[in-house]
Amino acid sequence: MPAYEVIALRYATHQRPASANLLYPPEGGDPHDGPMPIDYFVWVIRDASRVVVVDTGFDWPACAAYGRTMVRHPLEGLRQLGVDPAEVRDVIITHLHYDHAGNLSAFPNATFHLQDAEMAYATGRCMGHARLRGAFAVEDVCTMVRRVYEGRVAFVDGEGEVAPGITVHAVPGHTRGLQCVRVETERGPVVLASDAAHFYANLAQQNPFPIVVDIAAMMESWRRLARLAGDPERIVPGHDPLVMARYPRHPAAEVEAVLLHRPPRGPAP
Repeated sequence: MPAYEVIALRYATHQRPASANLLYPPEGGDPHDGPMPIDYFVWVIRDASRVVVVDTGFDWPACAAYGRTMVRHPLEGLRQLGVDPAEVRDVIITHLHYDHAGNLSAFPNATFHLQDAEMAYATGRCMGHARLRGAFAVEDVCTMVRRVYEGRVAFVDGEGEVAPGITVHAVPGHTRGLQCVRVETERGPVVLASDAAHFYANLAQQNPFPIVVDIAAMMESWRRLARLAGDPERIVPGHDPLVMARYPRHPAAEVEAVLLHRPPRGPAP
């Protein structure tokens, strides 16, 4: 079984209170509105023969529309990691929210791996509700529809293999068709949770992120993450700044990136 390098590339950030990240107030209540910034990542999985990109981030217009701070455009960050988007053959889209599925046209030779349920959710009746469609950028969804008509979307129904040692698994709750990615590495299987767990705190406190279509499904998905990883230290949340603090930095000084195939420093919070 291949052992891959897995890199988390931080491309944006946003300052916000904990109440924006935790659905239920904690015991005591006071810490709930303390500062709890959120980071934005794309991920690279690679070995000597293959490069797979997980999610594609957002572009400058979405950055302005949602009031985020761009650290480094994700496409620029990928190039500084030695990844040319035009040469990438496989892109896993964990879900179609604006911060995970922008910049799709920058990958002209890629096949996009997406859950059936996510396409149905992002183009179906639920998008008639403003609260449910708020994190979707309609042009990104339309671009993905065009990729379908070009024959460049590999749909997944629950679980699927992208390549030997790289699998995707449905973890609904945040959206109907969210998927995580399980990768074989030198330290065992690493699970990129994406938005099944935005923060370590969502798992540790069993407290969902507030953008959720199905709370029960989200909580069941936490159990699936644990089974897939086999060790909580191998679950990587999708938006937690602690990821940057816990993992070794990538040697490329130009980017903010860490190595997820290496052990983290200290136990998970």
